[in-house]
Amino acid sequence: MQRLSGRRILVTGAASGIGLAIVELFLREGARVLAIDRSPQPLEAVRDRLGDAAQDCVVAAPTDVTLPDQVRDAVARGVDRFGGLDGVVNAAGIDLLRPFGEMSMDEWSRVIGVNLTGPAMVCQAALPALRQAGKSTIVNVSSGAGLRPLDKRSAYCASKAGVIMFTKALALELAGDGIRANVICPGVIDTPMFRASYENEAAPQAALDKIMERFAIQRVGTPMDIALAALYLTSDESAYVTGSALAVDAGRAFH
Repeated sequence: MQRLSGRRILVTGAASGIGLAIVELFLREGARVLAIDRSPQPLEAVRDRLGDAAQDCVVAAPTDVTLPDQVRDAVARGVDRFGGLDGVVNAAGIDLLRPFGEMSMDEWSRVIGVNLTGPAMVCQAALPALRQAGKSTIVNVSSGAGLRPLDKRSAYCASKAGVIMFTKALALELAGDGIRANVICPGVIDTPMFRASYENEAAPQAALDKIMERFAIQRVGTPMDIALAALYLTSDESAYVTGSALAVDAGRAFH
């Protein structure tokens, strides 16, 4: 039995990495998916690869999650096509490796805008549909960096810590509407964003080895590791779970 049969789920950051894995897994589990990303080309390639399964995937791109009009239009497209929404997964995110003293406030604002304000705008735009659906879910993707800091990533860490508390506040406020809100805190996941953090170093393997020293499980995670956590938090299997920060991080945080 498909675990998301009949569910209508919005996924941001859907064209690559964690978001793409979530789209593919949710479609296999019977969901209809509103896939949001800044670029339409990768999403159309996904539709081609999935074949018949992609008939239940509506692509809303280009959509920049920092632009309110684009977010509202994308959500409206999904609601119109599906007749409502039962869940949201905010997986869009960007990184910034920069010493605080060298970081511009424009860079700070961009990271906060994509990683924190973006999920808030998506949730607010989707809220009427989620309330109408009842027993709906919000899953936000934060980071292990929201639980324990990383060097030269003040904006990134601040944005991801904000996502955790934002989600907990939503869980408290929206429980009476039948809406559960949870957040996933990934560790190092094999995505283009993570690879960019060490591949440009003078000694990439040494840089990766240093990163891995922080983790109890000595492997880089896969996007599917996070997609499976999102599936659990979106399905009825987690019906008694809200306001949780689930660390899927190979044992770095132990929080």
